Order: sequence, then C-alpha cells, then structure tokens
Amino acid sequence: MDRRPATGCPVSGAATGVDDPVLYSDGDYLSVWEDLRGLDGLSWKQVDERRGFWSVVKFEDAHLVLRDAGTFTSERGTMLCMLGIQDPAGGRQLPATDPPRHTTMRASLQKALAIKPIERQHEMIRELVVEALEPLADGGTFDFAEAMLALPVAVGGTAMGLPRQDWPELVRLLTASSAPEDPDYLLPGGTQATLDNAHRELFAYFQDIFHERRKNLGDDLISVLIATEIDGRPMSPGEVMSNCYSVLLGAAVTTPHSPTYVLAEHMEDGLLEEWAADLSVTPTATEEAMRLASPVSHFMRYAVEDTEIRGTKIKAGDAVAVWFGAVNRDEEAFPDAMEFQLRRRPNRHVSFGLGPHYCVGHNVARVTLRIVFDELLTRFTGFESAGERARLRSNFISGYKHLPIAARTR
Repeated sequence: MDRRPATGCPVSGAATGVDDPVLYSDGDYLSVWEDLRGLDGLSWKQVDERRGFWSVVKFEDAHLVLRDAGTFTSERGTMLCMLGIQDPAGGRQLPATDPPRHTTMRASLQKALAIKPIERQHEMIRELVVEALEPLADGGTFDFAEAMLALPVAVGGTAMGLPRQDWPELVRLLTASSAPEDPDYLLPGGTQATLDNAHRELFAYFQDIFHERRKNLGDDLISVLIATEIDGRPMSPGEVMSNCYSVLLGAAVTTPHSPTYVLAEHMEDGLLEEWAADLSVTPTATEEAMRLASPVSHFMRYAVEDTEIRGTKIKAGDAVAVWFGAVNRDEEAFPDAMEFQLRRRPNRHVSFGLGPHYCVGHNVARVTLRIVFDELLTRFTGFESAGERARLRSNFISGYKHLPIAARTR
C-alpha cells in the first residue's frame, strides 16, 4: 500500500535555502531535497562573504563523508550553527572527537548502552512509556508531540540518575539548545543568546551533578563517564559534563520524532490499524519510521585535505553538511522511497549516522521506540487530529513540537 506523507505547505517567503530553519517549520523541504538529489554533483551554499558549505543528499555520498574520519573531521564543528567557528567541544565531546581518541571515549559508554544492559531496563522504559501515554485514555485532547519530547529525558534521566523534578526543565533546555530559532524558545537577545543561555544552564546543571556523583559513584551513566580513563587518566570534569550533555541531547533528538512523524503523517490513512493488526512488524516498521522521520536533519564535517565527491572538488577546510532526511529518501538506495512500508527490508537508513560516530545510544532508542509503538497500538485506536499541529523551527531537528490528537481505548 502506498503510504506517502503529505509534502507540507509551500515554502515560506522567508525560507532562503536548505539551511533555513523556516524551511523545516513552514516549507516544502522534501521538494528542496529532491531538487538537490537531482543535481549532477554537490551543491554549494554561500552563507556570507566568508562562510559556506557543501550539501550531501545522496546515500553513497553520505557513506563517503561519514565513514572517513581521516578525510572529514568532526572536531571543528558538527552543526551548521557552528559554521566557521572553532568548536570548543572538539576533542572533548564524543560527537566532536575523531578516532583514535573517540574510540577510547566511546568504549565505556558503548558497553553500558549495549543491548543486554538495555534489555534489563525494559520494564523501566515500558513503565515510563505507559505513564507518558496515560493522559490519552481520558478521551480529551492530548498533545502527543509534547509527551514524546519529554519521554527520552525521562528514560535518559532515569539511566543517568537525574532527579525526576529536574526533567521538565531539562526538556526545555535541550530543545532550546537544538532549536534555538524556534519562537517558543527564542529569547529576546536572538538565536545565539538562546543557544548560549541553554548551554550555560545545562553545563551548570551537570557541573552540580558531577560534584555530587563523584562522591557517590554508582552504576548509572554519569558514574560510568567519571570512571572512564583516556590516555591513562580520568576524564576531566569538563569532559564528563560535555559528554553528559551530549548523551542526553542525543536521546532528546533521536527518540521523540519518529512516533510523532507516524501519527502526523499516517493517523487517518489506515497504516496504524494495519500495524496494530500484526505487531510482529514493529521491528521493521520502527526502522521505517526512523528512516522517514530522520529526526536529525544534518551533521557537518570539515575536509582536512583536498578530495572529490561525485565529480565535485572539495577543498581542504570546506564544510560539508550531510542532510539525513534527503539521504534516507534516495531512490537509488530505497526503492519507492516516499512510501511507508511496514516490512521494508533491507533498510539501511542513516538516521543513527554511519561509521565511527554511529549513535552510541541506538540500542536505547530502538528499544524505547518499539515499546512506544507497541503500547500505543495495543492500548488505543481511532486516532484523529484534535487541533493545530506545529513543527519545530530548526535545521538540526526535524519534528513536531505540538501535535494535538484524540483516540479511543481498545
């Protein structure tokens, strides 16, 4: 069955290019990506007189960039908001560190976040999912997007041993740090002020947590980071705090938007009932939801030497942005790429990244998402829109901030 999502509204007059946050809140970004995929080579966007970047939108090109950390570094900045600015987290924070140092930093976290330890937390995650969905049973209007934005902070906060009363503020700060242009989070001082404030408050929070936890080590993720050694020494307080932020931000970005995408695009076309009738498809359907939602819109790299991608000469020092949502709709890699196929195999989507920076929390995200879909479809039916939806204004996160729905209990 053809499960094609709506293409959204026409591009706003304020949207000026693939990097414009307005394109992803109010524009037809799918058509922009399609146009870019149709070019013979990479496209260049000149941002101002001194800054610009190349856009990668094809599957094979993304593999070349994301797998080759020797040619494309992460240490100068991984998001377009850092374009032309030396990233202070370079070499200290997991996503902004190249191998071999990255490999050492990743090892302890990867062990803690492996599938067997996560499976032992299955019941904890299920309880948090059920709690998040419980208000939908009242029969009134339920903002599904808000509930999903809060869920990964609940799961991550539990795994990190963060006090429950802190979770709502962490949700706000994490969303502000990844969508600082969004009107719901934008401070009077502008985008940079919003970003700086969110980072300052988050790092101050984790500094307090670090000092408390260092005295009372346990088996939580923060204790794992504190105990991690790099180059024969413990991670510094700054490195621990930076990676606490990175882990929780990763959860907040990757987890919420796949369920919200599925409901926003397929609430009333029969897909959910077809899925509910055969929950054995949940593993493949979840991967398909991740592919089409592509919660992380882009990651950036810098070329450290002259190279070439699909006939395009890339100079040393050039920035390259990989647009995950565009890559995940490349027809050469995904036949009938615009269709939602519950049983799609193979499905080599790049929503968790590729190569050495493949998302360290992918097991947590997958387990959480499968539980969300199973609990949602087991408990509820008759989903329908119940108000005005709104997408986040961000070129980094692709997803909704508001999705009012109503449903019936089964």
